[in-house]
Amino acid sequence: MDALHPSAEIHPSAVIAPGARIGAGSRIGPFCTLGPDVVLEAGVELVSHAVVDGRTRIGEGAKLMPFASVGLPPQDLKYKGEPTGCEIGPRTQLREHVTVHRGSVGGDGVTRVGADCLLMACSHVGHDCRVGDRVILANNVMLGGHVQVGEQCFLGGGAAIHQQVRIGRHAMVGGLAGVTNDIPPFGNVFGLPARLVGLNVVGLRRRGFSRENLHALRAAFRLIFRDPGTFAERMALCAGRFAGDKLVEEVLAFLQAADRKRELIRPGRMAAELGGEQEDSGEDNGEAS
Repeated sequence: MDALHPSAEIHPSAVIAPGARIGAGSRIGPFCTLGPDVVLEAGVELVSHAVVDGRTRIGEGAKLMPFASVGLPPQDLKYKGEPTGCEIGPRTQLREHVTVHRGSVGGDGVTRVGADCLLMACSHVGHDCRVGDRVILANNVMLGGHVQVGEQCFLGGGAAIHQQVRIGRHAMVGGLAGVTNDIPPFGNVFGLPARLVGLNVVGLRRRGFSRENLHALRAAFRLIFRDPGTFAERMALCAGRFAGDKLVEEVLAFLQAADRKRELIRPGRMAAELGGEQEDSGEDNGEAS
């Protein structure tokens, strides 16, 4: 990539450090600032007053709205200026005042946000996070360092996610939830502290999961989180009963991961229903997903 593609549009008030590379068709609006190790791929747009620093790569067609900042140093007292980085996937949108900090030496040195994500105003992605594709962070969501968010998750406004938490794909986190433990794939959590209240049925239905998929996941969740017996016994029984079911096996693999840093989220008062009436009624009930 050339340092500055001839088709890129750069406002005269923008500050571009020597060494920054700007791809074809990119647009850099007024009062934006780019550091010397920044790479903008083709078609990236920085609307105005955006700041991109560190060893940061912004994927093709991504868009940063006013006052978004990407790749600034992590909020980690152990960080001493090491050359860490940040990656933003193609077509991802960062709305006003979003912050995505670069990695730290405590991780692998890179913070990653996937493709086709929407990070709404004032949301924050801490150092060394891994955010999958097509994730939505609503306004004021806060991800602590080293958080992992699977693809197509939805995190409601003001949700706070503790450091090292893992969130499985297609999970939903309710607004203002305080999450300190791992959330299994396809789960729906809510509250402060957050508790598992069922499946993300609305989101799964919207994304094309079949009724059979939902029935199997619901039965597996009931067995794991509600039925009597020790956790190990319930896990073994679930593995045997749903052998060959790829979605249930995904949940079991997530729960048994050897590298987890947090305990599993606890079921809440609504766990007995696990979304039972929601699926059968065919109604959205106004939930986001």
